[in-house]
Amino acid sequence: MSLTTRPQPEAIPRDSAVDRSALGRFVDRMARWPWWLLIIAFFGALIAWNAMTSELYSAIFNRLLLGIGVTIFTTLVAYSLAIAVGLIAGLGRVSQNPVIYNIATLYVQVIRGVPILVQLLVIAFVIVPIVMDGVNLLGNALAPIWGADNLLVRAKPQDVPFLTRSIIALAIAYGGFQAETFRAGIQSISKGQMEAARSLGMSYWQAMRYVILPQAIRRVLPPLGNDFIAMLKDSSLVSVLGVRDITQEARLYAAASFRFLETYTSLAFLYLAMTIVLSLGVKWLEQRLNSEGRAQG
Repeated sequence: MSLTTRPQPEAIPRDSAVDRSALGRFVDRMARWPWWLLIIAFFGALIAWNAMTSELYSAIFNRLLLGIGVTIFTTLVAYSLAIAVGLIAGLGRVSQNPVIYNIATLYVQVIRGVPILVQLLVIAFVIVPIVMDGVNLLGNALAPIWGADNLLVRAKPQDVPFLTRSIIALAIAYGGFQAETFRAGIQSISKGQMEAARSLGMSYWQAMRYVILPQAIRRVLPPLGNDFIAMLKDSSLVSVLGVRDITQEARLYAAASFRFLETYTSLAFLYLAMTIVLSLGVKWLEQRLNSEGRAQG
């Protein structure tokens, strides 16, 4: 019986294996590139080039820049107020007092159940006039002291600018969402933290202020950043009240020039550019908080 030898596989040249490994690493690096950002940057460069070389796009951007200050101002002020309202409501949502808890819960449920645009209209055209009527009643009650023609009596709903009404509406609307964010952050802290603080002689509010809230706020910073981006986009809703933000400026220019494609494309690019910058900032904040947390751990 003859013995047959099994053919041995050919050895892969070492240089070929190195090349394949290098190629694999190159493909992996290419796959991790932010291609979506490069695509957006490409189209943004085209729009920017048109803005510098085309009289039409230059006129559009000059018009939109008239309202960008209003957009940024509205977002910053409304979000600052929303943080304050949300923190108060969030504390109410974790309160042991049933009255405070139910009031805070009612506010959150109403806000979360009604569209922001509807809230904007209700606050601007219903709540503000009702409040001004109350101011008039207070002025009449103080007439013996301040006079029958005092400032409170002469106050009218028309004295409240629509920009102010819009800021109040956005603050109240987003305050309901911030309340849930703060509630989740507070409840994520171990109950032992509160018990330890109380055992040291702190009151409930002292323990909440010096022990619980600093840890909770650190945990909810990334969600708060995402909500800030959302408010920047939702600030465009103030245009329905005639506030001259960039959306309203775009609507007016497009209606006058019938250049809808160029105008609304430029408007979308401005919003996209602002939100991408803020998104990268939020991502950087998350990475920094994670790295600090690992270092402390």
